[in-house]
Amino acid sequence: MSNVRHTRRAALAAMFAIGMHLATGSRARAETPPAANAPAPTAWSSLSPEEQKALGRFRDKWNSMPADQQQRLVRGTQRWLAMTPEQQQKAEERYARWKNLSPEQKELARKRWHKYRELTPDQQARVRENYHRFKKLTPEQRQKLRERWQNASPEERQRMLERRRQRMERRQQPQG
Repeated sequence: MSNVRHTRRAALAAMFAIGMHLATGSRARAETPPAANAPAPTAWSSLSPEEQKALGRFRDKWNSMPADQQQRLVRGTQRWLAMTPEQQQKAEERYARWKNLSPEQKELARKRWHKYRELTPDQQARVRENYHRFKKLTPEQRQKLRERWQNASPEERQRMLERRRQRMERRQQPQG
């Protein structure tokens, strides 16, 4: 049973890596000029037995894949193999949610991710903190907050954000 579960997870990891490649790979190649020192192809025989098992479905076409694609798949597989069973379970759940999104939802998620990556580390930390705070709310509280935000005008949203920033600044000021 454990072997079957490991194989299934390895296959899901490979599928996730492929999905992410398909979702972002061609776009990244189109935006990135060719590197002066392009990556060297990875020989199938240089992969560990675990990596070969996880990437088994690519064995027949491995040598015809671009080197950068091979390396992305190997990196994804290495991350997968380094995960604890709990982390793998969470990754499977995230992948299942991603797979069920519409193309429009996926594009919106990509845009939000790129916007997040452009933030400073402090801003990213605030986004994560607010996300965790939101997740701690009850489903009813979250829905109420969503409705309040959706029904607010742009000016009201701006005021809400400004009040939130002011509260956060007051909390961070030293008490004395």
